[in-house]
Amino acid sequence: MAFKLKEIIRPNVAAMKPYSSARNEFQGEASIFLDANENPWNLPYNRYPDPLQRELKERISTLKDIAPEHIFLGNGSDEPIDLLIRAFCEPGQDHIVTITPSYGMYEVAADTNNVKCVKVLLDNDFDLNAEALLEAVDAQTKLVYLCSPNNPSGNLLNREEIYKVLKYFPGIVVVDEAYIDFASAPSFLTHLLSFPNLVVLQTLSKAWGAAAIRLGMAFASEEIIGVLNKIKYPYNINQLTQEYALRVLSEAEQMQRQVKCIVEERERLAGLFRQPPFSYKVYPSEANFLLVEVGDADGMYSGLIREGVVVRNRNRIALCSGCLRITIGTPEENDRLITKMKGLLR
Repeated sequence: MAFKLKEIIRPNVAAMKPYSSARNEFQGEASIFLDANENPWNLPYNRYPDPLQRELKERISTLKDIAPEHIFLGNGSDEPIDLLIRAFCEPGQDHIVTITPSYGMYEVAADTNNVKCVKVLLDNDFDLNAEALLEAVDAQTKLVYLCSPNNPSGNLLNREEIYKVLKYFPGIVVVDEAYIDFASAPSFLTHLLSFPNLVVLQTLSKAWGAAAIRLGMAFASEEIIGVLNKIKYPYNINQLTQEYALRVLSEAEQMQRQVKCIVEERERLAGLFRQPPFSYKVYPSEANFLLVEVGDADGMYSGLIREGVVVRNRNRIALCSGCLRITIGTPEENDRLITKMKGLLR
């Protein structure tokens, strides 16, 4: 069944007239701005920011080799996750399908919008079975969310299985690539023109080291991007965030050096955890963290907290019994972690 956006968008969203801000209605150069009821002093922060973040999108366009018309910028990736549900899922009627274990905000966004979230269990290797996922889809399913590399497992989902979902699911397939910069496989961005139902999410929070500014990126067809721009808040990305993001994105070489260090440290830690005195099971990771089966996860977590080291206890998550999720820190932080964990084994 072919993907047709007009058949899955909520009728009220399709019919609505978007809010038109002063900065939408005038674009260009002027010496006096008396159109937006702004305070005339305290330049430049007395002015509303560009609602479509044109300069920032041009920079991202150059880095990603994606036309600006295919880019939506959100307050973190959580904003497009939520907006997609608001645009395409009728509350109390439509569904989303996602995998488990995975990023928890897909379900939270669905619950907030009174949309049912159907979760499909991954296999014991944390991999995707497209057939099982497609069996969970029905006529009310409008969106599928897939996180790859996945969180909390760290692995890339089987690419061929994702292709099957994109091919056979007539709704929107969201591939969340928050950790793609740490992975050995290419992004799904190269498939945007091949699959009109594909949305790819990326972020500045991980590899770019800018979690505090809350900037997420959604890449999709112009048609889908147009829907997101239609329903977003007018000035969803503030001026300070836009300025800092431009600065961060100008330091691509620094980002690549940091990613290289993180990947090297990831492999070093994985090797240490697999050896005595730990002899832990470490799941393969293509992200900036490791999922480690430590046995008494609650005890190790509490012990590390007492030592001033915070990791994430995933012991009660599906398929993650006995596991801690450990973010890769600096080499010095990682050495301290190993020392503290060895001390807790005595």
